[in-house]
Amino acid sequence: MLKKSNTIKKTAILLALAGALVSQSVQAANWLMIQGTEPADQAPRAKVWGFVQIDYQKTDDTKLKAGPGAGESAAFNQLAPQLDTSQGFNARRARLAIRGANFPLDNKVNYFLMAELGNNGITTGGKASQGQLTDASVTLNHIPGARVRLGLFKTPGSEEGLKAIPVFNYVNFTNVTDRLLLERTFDNSAGDTGRNGPVGAFRDTGVQVFDAFRKGEWEHSYALMVGNGGGLAMTDKDSDLDLYGYLSTEKIFGDSKGPRRHGMKFFAWMQDGKRTIDDTSGNTRKRSGLGSTYFDGKYRLAAEYIMANGMIYNGTTAARTPDNGGTFSVLKDQKSNGYYLDLGYRVKPNLELNVRYDRLNNATDANGDGGAAAERQFTTTTLGGQYFFNKKTSVRLNYEIRDAKAPNLDSTAAANVILSGLDNRVSAQVMMIF
Repeated sequence: MLKKSNTIKKTAILLALAGALVSQSVQAANWLMIQGTEPADQAPRAKVWGFVQIDYQKTDDTKLKAGPGAGESAAFNQLAPQLDTSQGFNARRARLAIRGANFPLDNKVNYFLMAELGNNGITTGGKASQGQLTDASVTLNHIPGARVRLGLFKTPGSEEGLKAIPVFNYVNFTNVTDRLLLERTFDNSAGDTGRNGPVGAFRDTGVQVFDAFRKGEWEHSYALMVGNGGGLAMTDKDSDLDLYGYLSTEKIFGDSKGPRRHGMKFFAWMQDGKRTIDDTSGNTRKRSGLGSTYFDGKYRLAAEYIMANGMIYNGTTAARTPDNGGTFSVLKDQKSNGYYLDLGYRVKPNLELNVRYDRLNNATDANGDGGAAAERQFTTTTLGGQYFFNKKTSVRLNYEIRDAKAPNLDSTAAANVILSGLDNRVSAQVMMIF
């Protein structure tokens, strides 16, 4: 009861702080509408676009200090997705897309296609490929108040997941988003120690009913979706479907539009589904969250609290890399929660300073898989800056101060000795939209 009370207090403090900062003066964009619709009679039949992100990341490559892999490279100090080096350059994302509307027969129908060519979790893993399709959807805008989107697309959910990557303010996701929402799939029963498919990329194949309603300065939005629960897979992997829900309300400042629209937004969301792992079906996977964002052109703020129940990603065994015998794993019945607080300040119109704190309390259920010994706490404070050469080209620099521990184990336990070797991380990224 004490742990639950503390969690509620922390959530209240986060939301109160967000409200206080907002009342004194993150992008407050409506991602459902930006990524799901095209203006009738205004959009071209085919608009080709895309973006490229080139990264450099580095850790100190501290080796494992305990466990069966002592002296080997630690998975958490290696760079994703291959986990075989602690520093280097990477063509992180290279996406090519085509979208359009204004067809001769019906201008209320539009489409969106996109493929990933970069080196990341989408293009690696079993059955993944360079040139992985990430989006393939059609939106029908015939019913007032109930647009219908069908196909493969981003699911209603967390702000970090819904946000368009070209306007993401950091190089890496928060711990809570990366480990609870960026779904990986495995099949260890077949002797496969790696991922047997691309990451879910916050996407699913299904049908979504959604829309936004403007009332004066406020815009209210909703989305309801039913999907396969298969991530980037185009077909259903089992007989279980996922249910998604999303609500938001936003006060819009002035006449600003687009992905960097000025406004103050509050939102809540949920995801409920089942998964099959190790030939066992019916494993629960539930996620939910609430938060707020604020952006007025100079100050930016975002805060979000996320909860997870059921299947939880658990990293690799003893933090070993796949090349050294590490096996990726999932806890089938556990609970986790976490949050982040993100602040940004435009020193100049083309220069922004950022600071973000995020925390993940992983495997908090003492009666779940692994018991109390399985719990891990991850915290990261990211100091960063962005320089905008123009609206389509920018560079980001980040320094992540990272910490992890097993709170229910003694400090001398092998798990805590291993986690004490978690390095800070430096990263830089150049991004160009075309």
